[in-house]
Amino acid sequence: MASIEKRIVSAILAAIRTHRDEPSASQRDSDVHSAVAAAPAKLREARLSDFSAVADLKQRWGLAPDSFQNWERLWCHNPALAQMPSVPPIGWVLEAEGAIVGYLGNISSLYRYGDRTLTAVTAHGFAVDTPYRSVGVSLVAAYFRQRSVDLYVSTTAIEAVGKIARAFRADPLPQADYETVLFWVLRPYPFAHAVVKKLGLNALFSRVGGVVGSFAVASDKLLHRRWPVKSSMRLSVTEMTVGEIGEQFKDLWVEKVREMPRLLADRSPATLRWHFEIPGDKGNVRVLCCSRNGKLLGYAVIRDEAPDQTNGLRKSVIADLLAKEDDPTVTEALMFAAYGHAKQAGSHVLELMGFPQSIRRVCAKWHPYMRKYPSCPFHYKAADPVLHAALADGSAWYASPFDGDATLIRDSCSSSGGASHPSKANPEGFRNEIARDVPSEERTPVL
Repeated sequence: MASIEKRIVSAILAAIRTHRDEPSASQRDSDVHSAVAAAPAKLREARLSDFSAVADLKQRWGLAPDSFQNWERLWCHNPALAQMPSVPPIGWVLEAEGAIVGYLGNISSLYRYGDRTLTAVTAHGFAVDTPYRSVGVSLVAAYFRQRSVDLYVSTTAIEAVGKIARAFRADPLPQADYETVLFWVLRPYPFAHAVVKKLGLNALFSRVGGVVGSFAVASDKLLHRRWPVKSSMRLSVTEMTVGEIGEQFKDLWVEKVREMPRLLADRSPATLRWHFEIPGDKGNVRVLCCSRNGKLLGYAVIRDEAPDQTNGLRKSVIADLLAKEDDPTVTEALMFAAYGHAKQAGSHVLELMGFPQSIRRVCAKWHPYMRKYPSCPFHYKAADPVLHAALADGSAWYASPFDGDATLIRDSCSSSGGASHPSKANPEGFRNEIARDVPSEERTPVL
């Protein structure tokens, strides 16, 4: 029986991967257009007033919808901007006959590496219309030409975009197993039905496949005890909103930076709140706090994503997790609480991607399922060759979905119920100088 269950589960997971990697209808339709009649395109820095045109471009390529309020958040209210030597561009566009035909966003961030504070930029939302693919590389070139930047980061690149990054001497993340996602099935029956629905089978096969698949997953889950377990009763875990993040988080962050020389994205309280408070977010974010005798020892940020519109699949994601000295009992307590939260939220799946081996080893004890990206979606380049060489050591990293734009940009809508135009959201306008699975591997267009 066990071997049959494994075959069914493997088939389900293979189907998920196959359908995820298929191009969207908009991609297929756009690829038909000929590049012969393309008008000349020029490269320029993006402006906040480009929001509507960029939103249309991203929509054509199936990227997550955004809101103008979120553009304000990214490029006007980002705490990292106060420490940048100069205000970086919000991104670059390719413009042809007054139309935006290519875009690459540029988000500022800070990192800590030992005693050093590093300025960083994250590439975001790379999209180019088919006739302009040959000049699309100029967007990437502009990104890597930036001065006064210590670190260049890209966290949601598909294989083709990764090859372009490597052409500019960026390297794939050396942290082991980053591209392997660990996940636990919380509700076998709706999970199996969501997967079968995604396969596009007829009604009869859908019902039969859903019943058989859910039985197989449920049996396999019980047989291998695929769920987190808490070992220490001395630790308490409480839940709060992102807006309640306070000074205790600052103390934990300072202690974490001092533990060992390791590259860590800034997790100061202001940055944590800014990172996860996304205007119009269609998902739900909560912070799980692990304490002993009132002292914060670690936290986990869990995102309950909005249901997939095509199959109703609902998942919760560990967006960030930090434990003092990577204490395994703290990680256990946080993951146990995350599993319970995700189940109560009605999610079908709980996912964990990235994080160093100290975190993944704890999670591996609970026999998660695994799925793997076709290639590593995370690429980096340090401006200092000495630093770049040091970062070739995987143990120098603490990479997770908190890095880059993997959790910084999510499906969102404006407070008025739709995408806002700059002139409506801010009549006075903004000066340009004030004014960037899944990681959504199936939504990023191929250059």
